Amino acid sequence: MKLVNNRFLTLLAVTLALTVSGPATAFNLDSDAPITVSADNARLDDTKGIATYTGDVQLVQGKTRLDAERVVLYRDANGLSRIEASGQPARYQQPTRDGEGETDARALNITWSASEDQLTFERDAIIEQNGNLFRGDVIHYDTVRRVVTAQGGDTNTGSGRVEMVIQPRSTKSKQGSDGSSQSQ
Repeated sequence: MKLVNNRFLTLLAVTLALTVSGPATAFNLDSDAPITVSADNARLDDTKGIATYTGDVQLVQGKTRLDAERVVLYRDANGLSRIEASGQPARYQQPTRDGEGETDARALNITWSASEDQLTFERDAIIEQNGNLFRGDVIHYDTVRRVVTAQGGDTNTGSGRVEMVIQPRSTKSKQGSDGSSQSQ
């Protein structure tokens, strides 16, 4: 049964990667656009390279936005290395690669890692894009390879399974301007 579940999850991840284009590169450290943070409270520990923001935190770079109740930024010798956000839920938004729509993701915990080129959405994770939906307890998104992996979880509030809804590619070509179906 475990082998079947692993094959299904692999197939699910491949299907999602082919049908839903994810965030371009999350927060782009090579961009000329600065990352701005606003919050009700801030604490900077320059010795450790940690900045903690609490209370209605908004982190923005260009059109990429992260809203949370708490955000911790970690810096190393190379600059910003990690972002950890939490909220009820925390929310991540970014335009799609092709500019046709927006990725809207929510989870109780969101982590971005520069060294791993990865976004991780944990606990009640939901990613929506152009009508497509992906839900799981933990969703990892590799921003370079554009690979999504997800896990269900043993939860009291849900089924504990991964769920995906994929919209048809286009219904416009099958309908006339008055909404009637056209034969092909």
